[in-house]
Amino acid sequence: MPLQFTTSYLEDSLAVFRQYKKHAEAAMAQLSDQQLTATLDEESNSIAIIVKHMYGNMRSRWTDFLTTDGEKPDRNRDTEFEAPAATREALMQQWEAGWACLFQALEPLTDADLTRKVTIRGEAHSVMQAINRQMGHYAMHCGQIVFLAKHLAHDRWKPLTIPRNRSADYNRRVAAGEASQR
Repeated sequence: MPLQFTTSYLEDSLAVFRQYKKHAEAAMAQLSDQQLTATLDEESNSIAIIVKHMYGNMRSRWTDFLTTDGEKPDRNRDTEFEAPAATREALMQQWEAGWACLFQALEPLTDADLTRKVTIRGEAHSVMQAINRQMGHYAMHCGQIVFLAKHLAHDRWKPLTIPRNRSADYNRRVAAGEASQR
């Protein structure tokens, strides 16, 4: 899908979130079930743990987004880093459920909502600040997923964006309307 010119912060934010989601999904699709739970060392998180954490964060932040604190009382963040989903199917159900919380919270908003006040752990944020906070958080974790997947797939890796040494061809395709940066 080509990049859609917009001056709407919300429209562009949703497009960026969808891009992060798409890239992480394409990265996870290149791995075996076993690789989804692999770690690089004792202090590292597996992709399955990152997904579990993102799900917990998204459920907490985006459920009743405008009316309740973004850190829900029933969230136990520490357990998000233990015992990941046992199957790819369960992992992807968490993944989809988390993103559904985000999209259900953001899609109905209007530009007038951007200045409304919400809280996260009792700290006041404008809706725009809360979106930016989570966009940065999810960019980091989706980047971790892509990094780990590329490392684990090694020579089987298929690039998600512009393949190495193909920038000129890609730029030509964008100029011709055959490709897009999103």
